[in-house]
Amino acid sequence: SQEGFMSLNSTAFSHPPYFLLTGIPGLQEEQFWIVFPLCIMYSIALLGNLTLLFIIKAEPSLHVPMFLFLAMLAFTDLVLSTSIVPKTLSVFWLGSGQIGFSSCLTQMFFIHAFSTMESGVLMAMALDRFVAICHPLRHSSILSVPVVVALGSLLLLWAVLLVTPVCLLLRQRHFCQQPVIAHSYCDHMAVVRLTCGDTAVNAHYGLFVAFLVTGWDLLLIFVSYTMILRMVMRLPSREARLKAFSTCTSHICVMLAFYAPGLFVVVAYRFGHSIPLPIYITAAHLYLLTPPMLNPIVYGVRTKKLWERVVIL
Repeated sequence: SQEGFMSLNSTAFSHPPYFLLTGIPGLQEEQFWIVFPLCIMYSIALLGNLTLLFIIKAEPSLHVPMFLFLAMLAFTDLVLSTSIVPKTLSVFWLGSGQIGFSSCLTQMFFIHAFSTMESGVLMAMALDRFVAICHPLRHSSILSVPVVVALGSLLLLWAVLLVTPVCLLLRQRHFCQQPVIAHSYCDHMAVVRLTCGDTAVNAHYGLFVAFLVTGWDLLLIFVSYTMILRMVMRLPSREARLKAFSTCTSHICVMLAFYAPGLFVVVAYRFGHSIPLPIYITAAHLYLLTPPMLNPIVYGVRTKKLWERVVIL
């Protein structure tokens, strides 16, 4: 009850023992069927990314920057999709929406940290393509395997350092609302809205992280592909130009599939109060499931070396 919950939070910085995830408000009857496309997307993401990791690990000739970044992306996609789908299934199918406070913050940490990591890896892949196409003779010296491993470690550290304060700030807050989250996973702003008092610090820091990550990474991606396209335009062969354009277009589409829903989710929850919750929550799921499903298809199937290994297997 409300009285019991309020007494539970009578001391400063106390928090509820659990939250209750409701799924998609207004679509409880349809949730049973919504699970099926989510399961298909998750299954494709699991199969595709695990296959990529297996092939890249097993084939020494693929231990080069482009495929090492692809392996990082596959691992990130696996963690990102797995951090939400199992709990979403239990909410939608079993009606089991209860999640402990610490488990909720842990899920939130993995979602935001690996979203940040995914953005960083996409940026690193764009830089790798820029060096490979615009400075081919220096590619192996600029992006050696140790440099790629160090860059991947820095991206993970950067993600952890940026996202950890999000969870620490919430752990220090006093909760005075009923612990009901209108979502199928622990969304940062949905939890922030259950706290008492001024939430400006939490909201502004979350917004700062989102725009710092997307702004910086998108700027470097834009500059990289602008330089790549300028170099491609100078190619004498029309066939070579079309092939390069085709590759760049597919990569840009993957990035749009990640960044467009992501920015919509960030902006909509803070400023788009007229947007119905079902639309917001659907976009939030697409943001976390579409890239893990598409990435192995676009980067894997369109990469000749990887495709040859799949055929051999």
